[in-house]
Amino acid sequence: MPPSSPTPPSAASVGRRAVLGAAAAAVPVLAGAAPATAATRRRRPPRALPGGGDLGPNVLVFDPSTPGIQARLDEVFAKQESAQFGTGRYALLFKPGTYHGLNAQIGFYTSIAGLGLSPDDTTINGDVTVDAGWFGGNATQNFWRSAENLALVPASGTNRWAVAQAAPFRRMHVRGGLDLAPSGYGWASGGYIADSRIDGQVGPYSQQQWYTRDSAIGSWLNGVWNMVFSGVQGAPAQGFPNPVYTTLETTPVSREKPFLYVRGSEFRVFLPEKRTNARGVSWGNGTPRGTSLPLSRFYVARPGVSAVILNQALAQGLHLLLTPGVYHVDRPIQVDRPGTVVLGLGYATLVPDNGVTALKVADVDGVRLAGFLVDAGPVNSRTLLEIGPAGAARDHSANPTTVQDVFVRIGGAGAGRATTSMVVNNRHTIVDHTWVWRADHGTGVGWETNRADFGVVVNGDDVLCTGLFVEHFNKYDVQWNGQRGRTIFFQNEKAYDAPNQAAVQNGGVKGYAAYRVGDHVTTHEGWGLGSYCYYNADPSIVQHHGFRAPNRPGVRFHDLLVVSLGGNGQYEHVINETGAPTSGTSTTPSTVVSYP
Repeated sequence: MPPSSPTPPSAASVGRRAVLGAAAAAVPVLAGAAPATAATRRRRPPRALPGGGDLGPNVLVFDPSTPGIQARLDEVFAKQESAQFGTGRYALLFKPGTYHGLNAQIGFYTSIAGLGLSPDDTTINGDVTVDAGWFGGNATQNFWRSAENLALVPASGTNRWAVAQAAPFRRMHVRGGLDLAPSGYGWASGGYIADSRIDGQVGPYSQQQWYTRDSAIGSWLNGVWNMVFSGVQGAPAQGFPNPVYTTLETTPVSREKPFLYVRGSEFRVFLPEKRTNARGVSWGNGTPRGTSLPLSRFYVARPGVSAVILNQALAQGLHLLLTPGVYHVDRPIQVDRPGTVVLGLGYATLVPDNGVTALKVADVDGVRLAGFLVDAGPVNSRTLLEIGPAGAARDHSANPTTVQDVFVRIGGAGAGRATTSMVVNNRHTIVDHTWVWRADHGTGVGWETNRADFGVVVNGDDVLCTGLFVEHFNKYDVQWNGQRGRTIFFQNEKAYDAPNQAAVQNGGVKGYAAYRVGDHVTTHEGWGLGSYCYYNADPSIVQHHGFRAPNRPGVRFHDLLVVSLGGNGQYEHVINETGAPTSGTSTTPSTVVSYP
């Protein structure tokens, strides 16, 4: 999370597969057979888990005839407005229809979504608002909230969505403009829009960086440091570094996030199909392309359920729907079946206990992980999230794994430690919007207290990241070892709290690069990548470069920048030995348009 200014505010600051039948029947005692003992009874398969069910008390479902909707929205917001590290989790779901006069203010760990197949099935004549009154008009800590699958007719003509990281705006139709800054135009540090249509102007104003994918906009007003567009109709022309626009006509591969909807009285989960060279929204003709699953195919999990039960559900052939809340897991959730969906509502949060990995995916096709947070526990985990086992090599190009709005946090809500946060081993994985964050404020924060050496490590080949936010790791924020990797938009800050130069010395190199491509890699490409430093514990620290990569023709970068925030630390170069140093206390980017 970039500071609000050169002087930021001081606020708190199974392997094995099993087929489980229906409920285990009593075993008859055959003539001459020994009666069942306690030991033999223990070997019977567990009772089959049911699919479907109630979504729990923290999922609020409205229809146009529901009384007192605004009061319920205000009640949730009052709890969540400033609860940055609280345990409350909420999903606000609106059935298709038209709603009038609402202002849904969205606080921490709150998701609002429509329940139609198209955003235009659910129209709010009013606003879905994020502002920053709780933080003195500064929006740089407006994390962990989302809006999805709604049409808005803003009361003033313009909707306000002043967010920072981990706050996606997906499948939205704004019949008007969209303002991405807080009232008063204080600093903001977002953000991400996908599969959305904004009929009017998008005004980022003070937003430091932003990524917009596969959308349509009326126009775009301005940019501060790094504004990236791929597959966006109406996007501004390529201009980096002045203006600060990186514009790709299409997105090479994309598959939209799974979402909950209703058909009659039945909840279902829609699974959008993969698109190649996408441009514009996926729902332009109303109904999107894809398939759907009834809720009866999902184990609807509630907080307090054990990892044993979650794994039993998966082994039984069910998908997982994680309802809002915090889930402690004492062993990894093991996703072994092709096409499995793990979908969180309302920022459902997995906390690994005793140093385990929270979730592991096998080397299989078509897994979809979406909409949840992984929060490191106090005992160091070697990894928190593993997409594929080490050495995974199968071709998943026809049906990749997607990781969407899956966020990782180490510290902040309490002590947390992890050596590596997210490891991507499966080929062709698409990581579409993640924020992997070693906390720089909150509780349990310190150079060794919430130590986490590596943010994202990519070992698999042909991996694509669209909207990659990784911040504050003790060593490399991103280490990319796979071939033919691609990243469209990267936002990074180096760890604020490095105590001195020696603490970040990387052999003979000053500091660890924010984004390192392995020396053996022959093909890699990135567009619109930025790294910032704010070494407030020792402003004399020097970072040799923000980006490190082998110098060969197949490894290419477009539109890179490094920024020293108020002179608290400096960069000597942008990438390798290329790019001018940052200068003094001037918070001015040093840029490289093309490398090599």
